[in-house]
Amino acid sequence: MAVDPRTLHLPTQPGVYQFKTTKGRVLYVGKATNLQDRVRSYFTKNPDREMIPTLISKADNIDCIVTGAPSEALILERQLIREHKPRYNSLLKDDKSYPFIAITADEIPRVMYTRRPPEGARLWGPFADAGAAKRVIQLLRRHFGIRDCKELLPQGCLAMHIGMCAAPCIEVNDYASRVSAAMRVLDGDGEELVKHLKEEMDEHSKHLRYEAAARSRDLIAAVRKTLSQQVIHSRFYQDCDAVGFAHQADLGTIVLLSAENGIVVGQTQYPLMHRGDIAESVSRVLSEHYAERRPPKTVLVPAPIGEWMESWLSERRGSKVKVRNPQRGELVKLRKMADANAEAQVMRNQRKESGSLEQRAADEGATLLGVERLDHIVCFDMAQLQGEERVGASVCLRNGRPEKKAYRTYTVKDAAMDDVRMMGHVVERWLKRQEEWPDLLLIDGGLVHLNEIQNLLLKHGLVDRVPLATLAKREETIHRIDCEDLVLDRRGRALVFARDEAHRFVNNFHRKRRGRKGLADPLEAVEGLGAKRLQALLRHFGGRRGIDHASRDDLAAVEGIGPALAERIWREIH
Repeated sequence: MAVDPRTLHLPTQPGVYQFKTTKGRVLYVGKATNLQDRVRSYFTKNPDREMIPTLISKADNIDCIVTGAPSEALILERQLIREHKPRYNSLLKDDKSYPFIAITADEIPRVMYTRRPPEGARLWGPFADAGAAKRVIQLLRRHFGIRDCKELLPQGCLAMHIGMCAAPCIEVNDYASRVSAAMRVLDGDGEELVKHLKEEMDEHSKHLRYEAAARSRDLIAAVRKTLSQQVIHSRFYQDCDAVGFAHQADLGTIVLLSAENGIVVGQTQYPLMHRGDIAESVSRVLSEHYAERRPPKTVLVPAPIGEWMESWLSERRGSKVKVRNPQRGELVKLRKMADANAEAQVMRNQRKESGSLEQRAADEGATLLGVERLDHIVCFDMAQLQGEERVGASVCLRNGRPEKKAYRTYTVKDAAMDDVRMMGHVVERWLKRQEEWPDLLLIDGGLVHLNEIQNLLLKHGLVDRVPLATLAKREETIHRIDCEDLVLDRRGRALVFARDEAHRFVNNFHRKRRGRKGLADPLEAVEGLGAKRLQALLRHFGGRRGIDHASRDDLAAVEGIGPALAERIWREIH
């Protein structure tokens, strides 16, 4: 299916874009100073290259990776082309329009912007953006003083006078070191070079060669300045994934940037319902992402997560995995780049014209369960404290979003004390008042709850009208009648959200009920009966009802309750 430009909502930052198929095959990689404007140019009525209509017709999606600067996009594009070898990068390219950056093999090398590299030259490219290639050359000349003139002039040139050339035509000095530094920066290896230059500077200082030491110092500063603008290629990213996180309200996105052998090679995106806990959201995504793939040696996260996740990742890998939340250094740059991409994806998801994230979550849940749709979900949960204030609640999701006007609360009025019977009591009250049946009746519980509610549906003749499932918190497992148990993955996020929303709602209701009752509780007026002793009584007798039926001797037998206090409690109750 051809890409529809109306569905594209790309960021305006610099970065790299990829035309892909639904199977994930990369057809074309390009870079841009403004991703949105560049990609839109492919959909003009008269494209400037013949193969563009074919590319668009075969691509199913256009993905992007945001970078901090156009220079980073240049490097990332080159690496992605090498990694994926996209078909249309070759077909759309011709030798006359795609330049290289070259450093010649002359005795005094020069840097070149060229479409026909000279024999023996070191090459970087080809570059689809000719303007970007020229900017890289200007960067090299400004920081390292590499000459670009065709011939050496004994009197020097204008570039020398404006600080763009180290003037090797007049005095060679450390020009070879400058050229080597430029090459290594283009290759992405700068820190080792800095270490070498520091040693060189110290050696010059030791022998009182202060001018030479100053030149080494300046060269170190130039290398570091260049590296500070570049996070795409680094020796620190040998086997590393960086996790980025961003959200708008309850809509979140997690992006994993993967780096191998010092190169950022791609990203994976996970939209999700964010419930306020970054560590929880990240842990959930990591458990899915690495369920069927080998984790890297290092995982960079936006917030500290539990040691259990590090242990699980190490077990999956078969060796130690370090989960780090870096605060400084080179790894922070990669981590922040992941955040920038997550932010861009959140904005894209918000601006989508066709369908919402919540609806897609509901549709993915339906696919996971093998049902036609999950546009209407009703979920139940219960709450109690030592048998006190037994309450239940139901929440409703329409098209993946909460429909709060359909939320309901219930108080348990019969003698049922266990959670299963209370759930049956509440659901039966709901059934008797229901006029519209949901696509799924979801219960917070396990197999015991499933059987209880199934018998209730049989009793009322509603088995065929109300699809039923329970969701156990342990491993997020879905139980259904005559179906295999199913552990939810990312596609089940709408079901998890419904369960968590029901849990939040019923607990808020329960908390309010306890507060109101506490104001009028006669036991609070008993002298010497504080909160701790009251809790001890509740635990001992299994709830307030047990306290009400206890004798004086029974009360006095509780730790911390003496005969005198027991007498006062008994008198207050009776």
